[in-house]
Amino acid sequence: MFFALALALPPMAQAAQHVTLRNGFELDCTRQESHGDRVRLYLATKDRTNTTNYMDVASDAVVRVETVPDAPQTMVTEQAHGSEALSTGSTVLTKQEMNTILASAGAEHNIDADLLASVIKAESGGRVRAVSRVGAQGLMQLMPTTAQQLGVKDAFAPKENIDGGTAYLDMLLTRYNNNAALALAAYNAGPAAVDRYHGIPPYAETRAYVARVIREFNRRKRSAAFHEQVVASK
Repeated sequence: MFFALALALPPMAQAAQHVTLRNGFELDCTRQESHGDRVRLYLATKDRTNTTNYMDVASDAVVRVETVPDAPQTMVTEQAHGSEALSTGSTVLTKQEMNTILASAGAEHNIDADLLASVIKAESGGRVRAVSRVGAQGLMQLMPTTAQQLGVKDAFAPKENIDGGTAYLDMLLTRYNNNAALALAAYNAGPAAVDRYHGIPPYAETRAYVARVIREFNRRKRSAAFHEQVVASK
């Protein structure tokens, strides 16, 4: 199931809501609104006064809503390593090079290449030598300790980094029974945080990260479907 994501300027509530969907996805939002037979779930960003993401789902897709507290900002800084604070590494792969690496890694671990591409965009923006404020390196932003455990000797070697990051994501998908939202949250904030909260942690940065990856994944799938329709109509 793919979610439609968009941008809005909603007023932000202080407590997060942990929403469980019928398909098994678990997400955190600041509030929800009913729009006919749809429910709009507002996803928090790090700055509560800033533009935020929302997603629309069918009303009967929401099976449970729980209120959870916000995490201390220091915890977000220590655990999350999204793309918001990357160094300006400018090295990039060509589209063909990237597609070849993603296709290989995706086939080896049975993970959709579009999901891997979406993670890369959120993590490093496609910059081979990107380094985050906490030291995560390369395209899928591997922490040095994680890279070492995965057998990645050079985190700035694109194929080696992506292969390692894909293997790690595969481990997380297995751990969370192929629940992509939980696996993505664990990739960003660590599996200990996901386990502690029994779902996506109520960290603004992690909530925004999961939404960002899902939004990009949906965009890629819509674009591919549209291209197929155009080709079929010729």
